[in-house]
Amino acid sequence: MGQKLKITGWIAAGAVAGVLTTVSLQTVARGSLAPLPLEELQQLAAVFGMVKSDYVEPIDEKKLISDAISGMVAGLDPHSQYFDKKSFKEFREGTTGRFVGVGIEISQEDGLIKVVSPIEGSPAFRAGLKPNDLITKIDDTAVRGLSLNDSVKRMRGESGTKVLLTIFRKDENRTFPVTITREEIRTQSVRGKVMEPGYAWIRLSQFQERTVDDFVKRVEEIYKQEPNLKGMVLDLRNDPGGLLDAAVAISAAFLPENVTVVTTDGQLAESKSVYKASPEFYQRRAGSDPLKSLPAGLKTVPLVVLVNEGSASASEIVAGALQDHKRGTVMGSQTFGKGSVQTVRPLGPDTGLKITTARYYTPSGTSIQAKGIVPNVLVDESAEGSPFAALRMREADLEKHLSSGQGAEVKDPEREKARDDARKRLEEEAKKPPQDRKVPEFGTDKDFALVQALAKLKGNPVVVSNTQVERKEEKKEN
Repeated sequence: MGQKLKITGWIAAGAVAGVLTTVSLQTVARGSLAPLPLEELQQLAAVFGMVKSDYVEPIDEKKLISDAISGMVAGLDPHSQYFDKKSFKEFREGTTGRFVGVGIEISQEDGLIKVVSPIEGSPAFRAGLKPNDLITKIDDTAVRGLSLNDSVKRMRGESGTKVLLTIFRKDENRTFPVTITREEIRTQSVRGKVMEPGYAWIRLSQFQERTVDDFVKRVEEIYKQEPNLKGMVLDLRNDPGGLLDAAVAISAAFLPENVTVVTTDGQLAESKSVYKASPEFYQRRAGSDPLKSLPAGLKTVPLVVLVNEGSASASEIVAGALQDHKRGTVMGSQTFGKGSVQTVRPLGPDTGLKITTARYYTPSGTSIQAKGIVPNVLVDESAEGSPFAALRMREADLEKHLSSGQGAEVKDPEREKARDDARKRLEEEAKKPPQDRKVPEFGTDKDFALVQALAKLKGNPVVVSNTQVERKEEKKEN
């Protein structure tokens, strides 16, 4: 791998139910540049001059240049991006797991913001917010009609500033205001517990700077409570990815030392790398192995890895490595298919360029790009099946997505029919009362896929999906 590469990452929510995710490598700028196309650059300068002088109203020069760069990069693929000052700041927050806000994990319900869980120790936690509370207003703005991202932006702000949330608590049938002072929040990307004697569940929601340390701490707590662990479920469902070194470390926690976890390949010499289950490939400080205190039993405990269409990028690296080395059984739905690497190059103190520089491959040499990890056992999300899975965005659905580089793409003629059926069912589902539409939260005894994973670990029969089939990489229409 060499010491030139400093590993970092970025996560961004995508439209509808999909995600755009990134595993990134931050490197120094290239030492040499290809010859510049002077005639085309002269044309670009001419257009810049015409817009500047002829447009109906004055245009800011810096904005023109910024928009030109953004357009050039956006035309490459869904994951290459120009970072202006604001987006570069958000990028950095995404990799550290730190941001300024109130400290709640949220989802949407009936057009309102639902509190899934307040982050322990956060301002929201101290203010008494509870799971299932509904946020109806943020300051003077009604939440209904706002997107989830817009609501998040309104709740974030500068440290020390206040935000007024109007809360509806259903079980008490009352609405009340809560004023919360924003502060820096450190998100929790690891959850876990002993589900029943001998069997544990550990969930990773993102791969951030703190993920490995939090994972080690949670595993140690599990083994302290249950020293004779008979099986573990590693839950990567809806994990959109993040830091490559964290993915390598989590893989290494379960794998024999020094086996291959993932390889990358691209034009640059530094893009041709092999990452192994060895401290030099994931440690952040020289001579410090964050996994050294893990119980030895973690290397051999029977393992099931849960994935779904929302498992992407770094989580696909982990699932692919464990699957290829036959270290665990992958169960669930075919994953997102984000198999490309982005390199982040600073363009100044507060701007940068994120550009796709490589594809990544599982230890067997298989590209995941636009295909994803196909589980060993296909399992639905509920006893009624996975009726809305066809509506979820995957890498192969994104405009200008990168091909796998391993053969021609094929078009699935059943895809649109499945989507139409899912849309009709979703319309019917929306007519039901809210209490009848709730999806069980991950990690409960009503979590159907988790129940099947535990059955697999015990050697009991598993309810295998009779509707899911492997989805081939799709070719986009020109």
